[in-house]
Amino acid sequence: MSPTRLLIVDDSVVIRRDLTTALSREPGLEVVGAAPSGRVALMKIPLLHPDVVVLDIEMPDMDELETLATMRQAWPKLPIIILNVPTTRGAAATVDALTLGASSYAMKPDAAVPAPQALASLAEEIVSRIEQCCPGFSREQRVARTPAHGLLTRARHRIDIVAIGVSTGGPQALMDVMPAFTIDFPVPILIVQHMPPVFTKLLAERLAAKASIPVGEGMLYQTLAPGHAWVAPGDFHMTVERDGDEVRLLTDRSALENSCRPAADVLFRSLAQVYGPHVLAVVMTGMGQDGLHGCEQVHAAGGQVIVQDEASSVVWGMPGFVARAGLADKVVPLKDLGAEIVDRVWRHRYSARAAV
Repeated sequence: MSPTRLLIVDDSVVIRRDLTTALSREPGLEVVGAAPSGRVALMKIPLLHPDVVVLDIEMPDMDELETLATMRQAWPKLPIIILNVPTTRGAAATVDALTLGASSYAMKPDAAVPAPQALASLAEEIVSRIEQCCPGFSREQRVARTPAHGLLTRARHRIDIVAIGVSTGGPQALMDVMPAFTIDFPVPILIVQHMPPVFTKLLAERLAAKASIPVGEGMLYQTLAPGHAWVAPGDFHMTVERDGDEVRLLTDRSALENSCRPAADVLFRSLAQVYGPHVLAVVMTGMGQDGLHGCEQVHAAGGQVIVQDEASSVVWGMPGFVARAGLADKVVPLKDLGAEIVDRVWRHRYSARAAV
């Protein structure tokens, strides 16, 4: 198998040199070039044909987001992993980059970390992100792709809550889906995006600016309301509890599931217990299998499950596991996903034929 070709873009000659050395040692990776700026990178991409770009978004001669937007427009399928620093400003720039189409991100270690240790940590994180974003590169044998089981044909119940689980490629995908929800949307929406603290708050703000409905970060004891969306806070699982006629959010720092906190499995499992068959679980682009076991419980309770299709996913891990397990009522391209959710929520909302 041909090696995965890598272009490194960073204004620091030391970073370019050290990352080239470190990443070239990784079996299956080939660093085919390095660039000191976004402008140079844009000239090198059509010459070097990289399979993935590692891009420092603090570029000297172009606005970093402009560089990213230009790359994404010219090469819409090219995986782009951005580098930034672990500061509040860096986190905000990273979330903006992800919503513009960056495939993933890696954070540069704190300056206090010794240089060799910092380099090893950064290189390891970049390799992990490449594995997530590039189907042709893997340190381990990937799960064989098999055709999805036949799509389910079952009686549909009224939907009272929508839950979305998403990871790699999620911020941009969510930006595509959220405009489908109008202010009269009749049910709450809960979102688990695999992100650390601070990032989830910033993501909620970006989604709120794009959507017609209010979007916020989930808070302990927040009462759910129709036409509102909440993003699970970073490093906290998000669940729900019923209190009389109301349903409230709970957050906790119990053990990681699928190496994640928040985890879609935790949310889906909670919703199946509280809402029974009136749940619509949506699994979008992402690495790993978070959401699979939660979808099993949603399905067992009589709820509905839809997943994003492989062609429009940055990584068809999370949705692929659900589809191959035969749990998906439908596999949907990203461009149609928002409309599909809206249709399923409204279709039986007030119908006398809806199961209750």
